Amino acid sequence: MADKRDYYEVLGVEKNANDEEIKKAYRKMARQYHPDVNKASDAEAKFKEVKEAYDVLSDAGKRDTYDRHGHVDPNQFGGMGGGAGDFGGFGDIFDMFFGGGGGGRRDPNAPQRGNDLQYSMTIEFKEAVFGKETEITIPRTESCDTCHGSGAKAGTKPETCGTCRGTGQQEVVQNTPFGRMVNRRACSSCGGSGKIIKEKCGTCHGAGKVKKQRKINVRIPAGVDDGAQIRLSGEGEGGLRGGPAGDLYIVLRVKRHEFFERVNDDIFCEVPLTFAQAALGDEIEVPTLTEKVKLKVPAGTQTGTSFRLKGKGVPRLRGSGSGDQHVKVTIVTPTKLSDEQKELLRQFGGLSSGGAQEPEQEHHESIFERMKKAFRGE
Repeated sequence: MADKRDYYEVLGVEKNANDEEIKKAYRKMARQYHPDVNKASDAEAKFKEVKEAYDVLSDAGKRDTYDRHGHVDPNQFGGMGGGAGDFGGFGDIFDMFFGGGGGGRRDPNAPQRGNDLQYSMTIEFKEAVFGKETEITIPRTESCDTCHGSGAKAGTKPETCGTCRGTGQQEVVQNTPFGRMVNRRACSSCGGSGKIIKEKCGTCHGAGKVKKQRKINVRIPAGVDDGAQIRLSGEGEGGLRGGPAGDLYIVLRVKRHEFFERVNDDIFCEVPLTFAQAALGDEIEVPTLTEKVKLKVPAGTQTGTSFRLKGKGVPRLRGSGSGDQHVKVTIVTPTKLSDEQKELLRQFGGLSSGGAQEPEQEHHESIFERMKKAFRGE
């Protein structure tokens, strides 16, 4: 047991911390490392370590023994260590966060909050920019309408378990070198519910909840970006025994646009210029997210030059106004020239008749195609 960290160190509290300080520290760290929230490879191990520390420090008897003797074999403490045998999944932490209490016994018949749900939605580039309203259908667990969540057949009701007398727990006493220890386990007769259902509901078969397809209206605000989450309170799975429903988290995936590229609230695009336009200057038409605008290109503009269109970017999700649009110009070298045009260019560049080469134009042709689609609003 020498490799175990000090329980007070695990929770980040002093050795004289009171029960409320220990509970507060546990809630914070358990939420941080809960595997449903934290996807790090070591999150589950850290979560178990935090839970083990809390299981000991929140119990006066176990804490006193730990303070006097430190870490010992968990079996000597009747399973106090919170290892794999008594971890029992991740439900305990949610019970604690949402009304199930902290340490000690939990009422198995108390209202239980429903689980949170996550839904991934793919939207178009401009839908993320301007927002939209849509309807989605999600499968979720809800309280059974037939038995109203009791799990019992109509006209009957669950009975209090005679083994645990409704507590949902059985106590097993063990004699250890450090004294008489009590280990609490889920009741073997009722499975920890505290109730026995003799005649089960025909709809939910005693579970008290059923799977349903639910249609939900979703409003996507203007300015959301890829990876953004929308939280719909109470649209998760239904609670048990009158407990509140969980929440629904919608994760947005935004498709790429062929012409526009987004960086935060700014929009970037690339437009082609002819050699003459760049050399002599011109006024060109540029597509934006909402309209076509005129852009004055000064004479002598070099390829790669960027121009800013203020306020033509993405509406700010938090705050007022919009970002900007940045227009990068690329000078396109012509590929089809008459003999006269070629001769004029040779004279201009001081090149010999055999020195001019025609570069590949696939990149620039693709720029024209993308800009045409942007003008059409695609």
